Amino acid sequence: MSKYAQVIVDIAHSQVDKIFEYSCPDETQAGCRVKVPFGGRIIDGFVTGVSRVSAYPAEKVKPIYEIVDEAPALIPECLELTESIAKRYRVPKAVALRLFLPSEMRLGKVRELFRRYAVYTGAEVKLSASAKKQAEALSFLKERGEYDYTSLCDEFGRGAVNSLVTKGAIVLDKRKISRNPFGGLPSSSEKKILTPAQQSALDEIESSDKTVHLIHGVTGSGKTEIYLSVIAREIERGRSAIFLVPEISLTPQMLSQLRSRFGGAAAILHSGLSAGEKFDEWWRLRSGEAKIAIGARSAVFAPLENIGAIIIDEEHDGSYISESAPRYSTVEIAKMRAEYNGAKLVLGSATPSVETYVKAARGKYGLITLTERINKKPLPEIIIADMRKEVKRGNNTAFSQALRAELDETLKCGNQAIIFLNRRGYSRTVMCRDCGYVAKCENCDVTLTYHSEENCLKCHYCGAKYHMLTSCPECGGRHVLYNGTGTQKVVADLKSLFPSARILRMDNDTVSGKDGHYNILKKFAAKEADILVGTQMIAKGHDFPSVTLVGILDADMSLHFSDYRSGERTFQLITQVSGRSGRAGEAGKVVLQTCSPENYILRFACAYDYKGFFENEISLRKATGFPPYSLICRVMVTSENSEKALDVLKSVYLSIDRLRVQSPDEFIFFNKMHSPIKKIQGKLRYQVLMRLASGRLLEKIYEIAVNNTTSDCLVYVEENPANLS
Repeated sequence: MSKYAQVIVDIAHSQVDKIFEYSCPDETQAGCRVKVPFGGRIIDGFVTGVSRVSAYPAEKVKPIYEIVDEAPALIPECLELTESIAKRYRVPKAVALRLFLPSEMRLGKVRELFRRYAVYTGAEVKLSASAKKQAEALSFLKERGEYDYTSLCDEFGRGAVNSLVTKGAIVLDKRKISRNPFGGLPSSSEKKILTPAQQSALDEIESSDKTVHLIHGVTGSGKTEIYLSVIAREIERGRSAIFLVPEISLTPQMLSQLRSRFGGAAAILHSGLSAGEKFDEWWRLRSGEAKIAIGARSAVFAPLENIGAIIIDEEHDGSYISESAPRYSTVEIAKMRAEYNGAKLVLGSATPSVETYVKAARGKYGLITLTERINKKPLPEIIIADMRKEVKRGNNTAFSQALRAELDETLKCGNQAIIFLNRRGYSRTVMCRDCGYVAKCENCDVTLTYHSEENCLKCHYCGAKYHMLTSCPECGGRHVLYNGTGTQKVVADLKSLFPSARILRMDNDTVSGKDGHYNILKKFAAKEADILVGTQMIAKGHDFPSVTLVGILDADMSLHFSDYRSGERTFQLITQVSGRSGRAGEAGKVVLQTCSPENYILRFACAYDYKGFFENEISLRKATGFPPYSLICRVMVTSENSEKALDVLKSVYLSIDRLRVQSPDEFIFFNKMHSPIKKIQGKLRYQVLMRLASGRLLEKIYEIAVNNTTSDCLVYVEENPANLS
């Protein structure tokens, strides 16, 4: 009796976003990848189901051309979640399915790696006196028992080795080779005895009927050990776990801890791996050989079954929001997987996002608070350096007197320092260095951004434009700045100030490949450098016992980004980077350099007062109608053709405007404009920006975007985008 496969073809287009049926061999299973005839060519597809009955006459059903997988690559959960993901983010099912497979594997660019070994059989063979190479090869192999076949041929000649195979002295054994990333990682931790606070947190997660828990713990409070204990409990029950970190620089460190606790049960997934390494690690998880997936955002799609726990460390980080289709929230996907498996989802941060903390405070999530560091040491003292006064003293360098003095003392004591440069984002804000004035929009009370191509200041929320300042409107000062200091210049200045200091730099220019982050951090951890200079990637998660000083340059740069979350992000950054100091024996210090020392966000950060910051921020959001009291929705229109893009923008705008007329109470703000970054990779960018009272109209807005997308003009929707550039 024939079998029929329901197949989704691997084409990302709404016109073919449906199930196609093919006749198939008996061994075909749901979850297998196949090649099928489609539109006159052979293309890839995913089998979502198999049945004995066809919806069509047998003569009209084409047969599958080839089954790619011996065992299904896609697990049942993946097939079920694909429906939810496709519907939630309005993408074709093929696009949702791709999330669950490494791209090189899906495109057939990588396979399992096999190697042949020559194995000595022990059989007695007679060799002629002239067969010297055979005798040498046989003697060599007798000593070792086995050897790589290719290497043996290189050393003694393929003819000699093959003759020994023919005579029965050697047999060839084909073996699968696992490409193991970070195979030489040292074990950095052992199972520790939990403190009463950690044990209480673990018990609360275990006993609660809530799916999601937020661990709000100060830096150094032992959140990682709680995560590992949650995972250990699930592994003991025969279940699996996913551990997500925001930066790939953190994955080697976390993998080291997981491997020291769980051995080969931990596998790593992130973009820095080679195609072969990613393929092998993925299959270790899919086969059940590995039970724990560790990685950045995309590891939430790890092919694990029977998941017992999902951990999202530094849950507030913007990298957990995807900026390419489908534009998913990692926390949302993690919730879907946790609910499907009956698993615990644990979010952790010293500075939770406002939206997450609201849910925890209101009881939707379980809330666990850790107020002390694990070693009972105080949080580092934060010294504010007013850079306005430094300018008046004639100090035009990047370093305040306070920071120079603390650096000198740190180096004399043989300790280490981290210098953090806050250069996140593309935008350049305008600030008066004499009085600290920052240019803001009159309508939105958000910071204006300098646009060099137009030589003007612009609001990214309402589109208003202002003339570029030549002098400060508050004090008349001429020190109006819109350029920051780069990490290279910081390193050069440090070398000039401290010639004997050993300095490492960590930014996008100095890290490449999977070992880039790891090698720099390994050197610094081994005290092969005295000062580490870096950007966002050094701000969180790292634990260096000898670091007793952190210097924060341009602390208020993110404070003045044109974004309603600029205050929140500044508080988070200062708290996170300050937490790198004084984590071991000696007390830590932080020098925070700013032109706005009186700013309330900096004051909350210096006091490590998250509760005070949150209460102030949530009141502000409520008064101004920003999330979580509204939903920011952006419809992006991108095209290489300006005329086409503007036509589509007009069509999108008018369609949404009809929704606004029908439901005026849903729209708090509504406008169309150029995107802040007008062109990326040759494509012009326009946007319709909205603040909505709820998500009631989202489905219709997504529908408008889909209906206006053409082959030469892409239209897509973003909800509460991580950045509005």
